[in-house]
Amino acid sequence: MIPLTLRAEFEAAHSEPFVVRLGDDSGIRGAAFAGELDGAFYFQHQGETFSVECSPDQSLVGDVVFANPVAGTVHRWLRSGAKHNTLLVTERCDQLCQMCSQPPRKTHIDMFPYLEDACLVADPGAQIGFSGGEPLLYKQQLFELLERVSAKRPDLTFHILTNAQHFTQADLNRLSHPAYEMVLWGIPLYSSNPAIHDDIVVKKGAFDRLMDSLSILARAGQAIELRTVILQSNYQQLPDLARMICDRVPFISHWAIMQLERIGFARNRWGTLFVDHSADPRPLETAVALACAHGTDAALFNMPYCTVSASLKSFLHNSISDWKQAWPSDCTDCTAKSLCGGFFAWNPSVRDYARGGAVR
Repeated sequence: MIPLTLRAEFEAAHSEPFVVRLGDDSGIRGAAFAGELDGAFYFQHQGETFSVECSPDQSLVGDVVFANPVAGTVHRWLRSGAKHNTLLVTERCDQLCQMCSQPPRKTHIDMFPYLEDACLVADPGAQIGFSGGEPLLYKQQLFELLERVSAKRPDLTFHILTNAQHFTQADLNRLSHPAYEMVLWGIPLYSSNPAIHDDIVVKKGAFDRLMDSLSILARAGQAIELRTVILQSNYQQLPDLARMICDRVPFISHWAIMQLERIGFARNRWGTLFVDHSADPRPLETAVALACAHGTDAALFNMPYCTVSASLKSFLHNSISDWKQAWPSDCTDCTAKSLCGGFFAWNPSVRDYARGGAVR
């Protein structure tokens, strides 16, 4: 697991937070590398020096960070060369999903100016994620950020996770802006049964509102990734969801079927939420086969290589962000690590899976 929040010391300890690209000596958002000493990396920014504590095997050069002198911290927002960089828009949300990995809070801190600064100094051609909470609770600010950034950095693409409860007909014209050609909307859909979906997200009417939003996004020509976390309550009906997706929303870009992450609300509800796909692979196999038969691109996320049947292995994605990833001792000599996404650091075990085990 890679730490994203690091201790730091600043000459001006009471100065305002700032966003900076480490190791870059050009412009106001650059911090020149000044050397390494006793487990700390030193950088110079606008005439002042600050140090960041970091393991010597972790290069910070090229990272875009949010520096907070008062707190004495540096947050690695965009790690150079990393495939999974996500910026947190807000911790507020209008749903209360049973398995939420980041339980929402009622408070909100507006970070949009800093988020915009970070995007402007991102790696060339980077994909930047936006998440929450629910980012579209601040739809106007997010749209404005996307439009401004895309005008200055047309090389960037964006992956925005949203519950899709906040799109309206009034958004159709705005979504025709070139900025949104570079956006992939990641939207959760948990069941073809409205009652089951609404129960999972703990919001009455959420399914119907979601379907309305999908229609709006389709009319606007937007790229959509549907995301389904498998749970005890929806796993057996997964083939029905596949049929509904192929029939009602065939315009999506792809369908991501995801295993549960043992953190947040799921940590204390594991026994009632987690379903072992290796013990009964038939619903998963059938759902993927149906999607493929109808030309819908399906992908499997957060599922260790050894836990899926042979017919599903080609659909696996190395999807767990490297900063969350861990390998249990069972996997020490496994020959399939390069094909496997591994395990979440907060749940590094094969014991949850009836058919899990290192590939020798």
